[in-house]
Amino acid sequence: MMKAIAHSLAAAVLAGVALSAQAASQPIPHVFLVQNSGWMEPFYSDPKSPFKPLVAALAGSVVAPGEAVVLASFNQSLPGAPSPKALLSFKAGEEPVRARVAQAIASLDTARKPGGAALADTDLGEAVRAATGQVLKGQPGIVWLVTNNRNSPNNDQATATRNREFYALIHGGDAIAKALAFPLRMPVQGRHYSANGLMVYAFAVGAQGAAALDALLASGRIARVITEPPARLKPLDRDTVRLAPRRVVNAPGVSFASDASGVLRADVAPDARTPQARIEWNLENTMYPYTIGSATLSARSTLAGESRPIALDTQRVRELAPGQPAPLGSSMALPVAQIPDKWSLAALKSAGSAYVLPGRIELHLADQKLALSQAFRQRMAALFPGDPLPDIFIPPARVQASTAVLPVEVRVHYGMGPLLALVGALLALLALLAAGAWAWARPRKVQVTVDEEMRTMRGRAGTTQAIHDRHGEQVAQLKTTLFGHRLLDVREGAQVRLGR
Repeated sequence: MMKAIAHSLAAAVLAGVALSAQAASQPIPHVFLVQNSGWMEPFYSDPKSPFKPLVAALAGSVVAPGEAVVLASFNQSLPGAPSPKALLSFKAGEEPVRARVAQAIASLDTARKPGGAALADTDLGEAVRAATGQVLKGQPGIVWLVTNNRNSPNNDQATATRNREFYALIHGGDAIAKALAFPLRMPVQGRHYSANGLMVYAFAVGAQGAAALDALLASGRIARVITEPPARLKPLDRDTVRLAPRRVVNAPGVSFASDASGVLRADVAPDARTPQARIEWNLENTMYPYTIGSATLSARSTLAGESRPIALDTQRVRELAPGQPAPLGSSMALPVAQIPDKWSLAALKSAGSAYVLPGRIELHLADQKLALSQAFRQRMAALFPGDPLPDIFIPPARVQASTAVLPVEVRVHYGMGPLLALVGALLALLALLAAGAWAWARPRKVQVTVDEEMRTMRGRAGTTQAIHDRHGEQVAQLKTTLFGHRLLDVREGAQVRLGR
């Protein structure tokens, strides 16, 4: 069966979209899997269905120029009817992605089983495995799965069991590094069925795929099309909470603030020497749609190479709902010993800007108990009535701890005063050296009397010249220094003196 799937998707490779191993700097490929089994009938037959425009708009928003795109429909693979089935493969360029995808799915309709009129069944796991294994070949990428959440291979009515198998595929393997679910309200009425909602899954393959998905979320490109917040399926053991500083107490010259990228900036005056800072935070649950029923908290800071525990006012958090902030006080050590003196080379080089000491804060949650929020359960029940999928959003039992890492930059701001003073001193020294060099190099005039005959001689500092009488005999030597002249080696009986 997998041979048929691979054969169907081989068109993606033959079309020139080589989804091979990629460097971190290279574009990340996207695979769009669009369900067309029988349970999707109302999304195709309802003339007012926004289903196809949504798929085209999503692809047009998330795919960047230079990124590879594979579009495929899926249901359940049978002999003579492979699934997924490639519809389009190309590398995004000047032609709008949205238009190409819209054209490729314009004629797509619900699939039927071979040799009969029965509508095709659905196998979500088969589609995801084909995308990650056959198309991406385990390399980084993002798989987008558009489905009505009815996972029923061979028309199996035990959808709860099938959904658990699908969920185990997401959580149990290492291929999918990050998984998000976007439940959307989309009421449609078909000839045979009706539906209230649609689910869009985003599966990031590999660390690079996860980073690309995070970048898409941060850029708002997904939110241009899907305004609903994503439900996190994976990971549930990291980046589960966020710390936002509210104020710093009893630490003169120290302030904390978070920037748009999530980095905590600690601005420290160069003369701040307070070893401890009292910081009050807001602790926020970032694991929508899960409520942190309870967890034990501990924290450490690593600043300027020093790793130290952070004393928390409370070591326990309870009933922290998604997006809900809870106050958390702490006492944190500051790396005052590592702050360069204002006269140091590091400080002088950073004059007028900031000297940055990188670090991080790690917040660990142990004995973590998560529960699906009641609001999300109610929303899923309204969108997918009779579908037990919300029950399998319960986190795996092995996820009982998580760690949140907050990057920190300790920024020491140095003024221009010491640098200007040093520059002034250097200029003064250079001027003094220049004056000394000029004084050393300029010729000096002196009058010398030899045998009652006065002569004028010139000499530069550091030179010695002979003095002769009228017969040409050397009678002395004239030594010139910065401080004057003197006679050396005066011949006995010679009439030689300085001046008249």
